Amino acid sequence: METEDKKYIFRGELALAAVVVMNSLGVVLMLRSGAGISAISSVPFAFSEVLPRLSLGTWNYLFQGLLVFSLMILKKRLVPQYLFSFVVGLAFGKMLDVHELWVNTLPLGPGWQVLYFVLSYLILSFGIAVSNRCGLPIIPTDLFPRELSEIISAKYSRIKISFDVICVAVTAAMTVPFLGHLEGLGIGTVLAAFTLGKMIGFMGDQMDQKIRFVSFLNHGRQPEIGR
Repeated sequence: METEDKKYIFRGELALAAVVVMNSLGVVLMLRSGAGISAISSVPFAFSEVLPRLSLGTWNYLFQGLLVFSLMILKKRLVPQYLFSFVVGLAFGKMLDVHELWVNTLPLGPGWQVLYFVLSYLILSFGIAVSNRCGLPIIPTDLFPRELSEIISAKYSRIKISFDVICVAVTAAMTVPFLGHLEGLGIGTVLAAFTLGKMIGFMGDQMDQKIRFVSFLNHGRQPEIGR
């Protein structure tokens, strides 16, 4: 559907469902590429390696629950939308486990692994840009930098990059002492950590010119994202 101002309208509910599937695929594809897991999932991945009794998906939504709790502490109040965000995080964690079942059967080799990394980088950038604009509570790992940028009035891309770099540092601090080596981190993780925020901002800017998301929460009002 196209509006008078030439922007296409998409339902935020459908966009959020697509984001859960896309971003979980992006995380697993990046891990399959051998370039390292995405920064936002590197911490739960480290826990799944150090304490393997729980799956990557389970550790992921435990980590996301911690992020939601942290945001409510910063807000100093209970935020119902954040609780719904945790439910979305549960679905994301389950999809991680689903994607692992088939992505781990994909062929390996230098060419394939480069392709997996490029696809995962673009999928995650696009998925997070969409989730920031869908008008609904989103995956906590995406929600945290967006909300924190609003709480402290800082540029989103700067907060996103800082968040990713901290996740990478925590992962290194966990895996080296307990496993004796870096696990899950690679050149792709570092590259994504320092550049993904900028790519998300670029894709979001392009999206804002052509697309408007509507949902039962925002009633057509486009959420504002700090640049």
